[in-house]
Amino acid sequence: MSRTGDVVRTGLRGVGQTLITLGLVMLLFCFYELKVTNLVTEREQGRLTEELTARWAEPVARDSTEPVPAAPGTPVEPGGPVAAPVAQQLGSGFAVLRIPRLGDWNDEPPVVVEGVGVEDLKKGPGHIPDTALPGEIGNVVLSGHRTTYGAPFNRFDELQPGDAVVLETRDMWFTYEVTDSQIVAPTAVEVTFPVPGDADATPTKRLLTMTTCNPEYSARERLIISAEMVRAEPKGGAAPVALQGL
Repeated sequence: MSRTGDVVRTGLRGVGQTLITLGLVMLLFCFYELKVTNLVTEREQGRLTEELTARWAEPVARDSTEPVPAAPGTPVEPGGPVAAPVAQQLGSGFAVLRIPRLGDWNDEPPVVVEGVGVEDLKKGPGHIPDTALPGEIGNVVLSGHRTTYGAPFNRFDELQPGDAVVLETRDMWFTYEVTDSQIVAPTAVEVTFPVPGDADATPTKRLLTMTTCNPEYSARERLIISAEMVRAEPKGGAAPVALQGL
């Protein structure tokens, strides 16, 4: 009887040790996902910010056929011409994202990189190649993590219609206004079309679509924030009205 009891106790002890080990592994995994990945992105964002600041400070040789940017601080009508966007190298930073609604989120506004591959999104929010660039007619599509790697889009469920979203590029401030938010399946690629939902339509508006996982800690769905450009201003003067007071 005692031998049977010893076997049972040994078995239970083994099960207990296994569960403890699995628990420790899960804790380490959670620590890595929620803490270590954030440090990785924080380092990358610091590097990207320095690189972008240095690059934007360099003089630009413009082609004689390019439109001359308007005087600093002069608003450009949403349907009018804006400074020609420049194609970007994958993994490089090219814009800074600010959203007044999110308050102190803007204390360290994220640099947007070109590309949405695994390595690109470890650096920060990414721009889907072959979608419009800021200021262009069509659909600028950005994607970002919600819970890991800095979680740049973590608070996007707080955004409401009418909220401003500002993209800063080398020469311009582009202000977009949120028009809608929706939750879709990960397969709903139609939200990224130049005219969302209609692959064959010709775009006439300057749109912005931002995508992230939903709900938090899950990739089961996608949260989609849609916006339309309402203002474009050359840099050099005061910050856009939407950012004043931040």
